[in-house]
Amino acid sequence: MEKVLKTPIAEEEVRALKAGDVVYVSGTLFTARDEAHRVLLERGAPFPLEGLALFHCGPVVKKAGETWRVVAAGPTTSARMELFEAEFLEKFKPRVIIGKGGMGERTLNALSEVGAVYTHFTGGAGALAAQAIRGVKEVHFLEELGIPEAVWVFEVERFGPLVVAMDASGRSLYADLEKTVEKNMDQIRARIQGA
Repeated sequence: MEKVLKTPIAEEEVRALKAGDVVYVSGTLFTARDEAHRVLLERGAPFPLEGLALFHCGPVVKKAGETWRVVAAGPTTSARMELFEAEFLEKFKPRVIIGKGGMGERTLNALSEVGAVYTHFTGGAGALAAQAIRGVKEVHFLEELGIPEAVWVFEVERFGPLVVAMDASGRSLYADLEKTVEKNMDQIRARIQGA
């Protein structure tokens, strides 16, 4: 299934998604890497995050006068945020997380509890991502955290494609893949030992 999600995204809309679905996001998307997660959890959010898309990203941006332009916006490895993500989801309720590489059991459980999904965006496709960003609406904690760690708020149109890799029903494509790999490894070991 392919679907365009428009922010603010309703919980029911996200709960209808299944691992393997392809989605695009239009509307408001914000970035937060590990330092930004920590700051937002400690101090609160300077704008409402519920129903938005959270992008694990340190964008490459360029300023022309008073206007920021996004040059590239590739995903950061999401495992870096595992320490914070369950609490972040419970406190702020973003509905879509965008990143790469997957997340752990605590995040998977929080996705189910809160009604959110983790989506995979292809690493190395930062220039493609930038094409879907129509503009920078706001930036927070820039002086304190620097460009990659700041919280950037983007207006996006059909940002994606994003693959739902962890859904609100508790299914993870990463866990499925791990089981398949382990089964294949068992067969390979048996063949080697039998040779």
